[in-house]
Amino acid sequence: MNSAQADAYLRRIRAPHPAWPTSDALRELQLRHLETVPFENLSIHLGEEIVLEENRLLDKLVGARRGGFCYELNGAFGALLGALGFDVTLLAARVYGEQGRLGIPYDHLALRVRTVDGGDWLTDVGFGAHSHYPLAFGERGEQRDPGGMFRVVESGPDGAGVRGVGGAREGDDLDVMRDGMAQYRLEVRPRVLGDFVTGAWWHSTSPASHFAQSLVCSRVTEDGGRITLSGRKFTVTAATGTKEVSELGTEEEVLATYRERFGITLEQVPEVREAR
Repeated sequence: MNSAQADAYLRRIRAPHPAWPTSDALRELQLRHLETVPFENLSIHLGEEIVLEENRLLDKLVGARRGGFCYELNGAFGALLGALGFDVTLLAARVYGEQGRLGIPYDHLALRVRTVDGGDWLTDVGFGAHSHYPLAFGERGEQRDPGGMFRVVESGPDGAGVRGVGGAREGDDLDVMRDGMAQYRLEVRPRVLGDFVTGAWWHSTSPASHFAQSLVCSRVTEDGGRITLSGRKFTVTAATGTKEVSELGTEEEVLATYRERFGITLEQVPEVREAR
């Protein structure tokens, strides 16, 4: 990412150019990103190709002022942070589903970011409702955040390191917890963006993927709450956790909500497509 692209990205998220890649600057950038770039899976149901290449991601998020899901959001944000001088590592994770089952390999993409003032942070702008600020990567106690109470803990029985598939040790992985519930299991080995192509394809096409089963468009609001549009159901969640749900009646209302509340201009209302 060149300096002109980085400047355009910063304008997109309404963030000033940080003087140094510090922990405070990272906190500001993550929050601005969550408030301005929606977590959304509309491309899957609009028949748009999802390409995990840096320039294509910038064209979508910055040029077209769209959002995306984890691979797109964290992939692009990681590139921005790297251009701003942060030390960024892409990490793979498997998301916990029903009955504590782990999802597919490369189920999720998150970022490990190191700053010049000695911080080492788990940064994630692509998991929907999650932490508003980066989580201290090496901290094993509770971390309070506007998005909930988080912990980053060693996985496996008592962190003992049980041998897993391919000789990997579970103790080398980390479980990310929110309000006492496991969100995803994070591998600590470095990855590259191309490693996640198969995961993105599976989530875009498999009938078993929740992204292929439903529509979602969501972002953090400036008061610390969240707004979410799922099909025609519009939910406003206050910072206190209270929710107001309304059903949008006409296509014009749906398109206006995408435009006015999420900054997304569409020519047609997305409808759930049958998974291939």
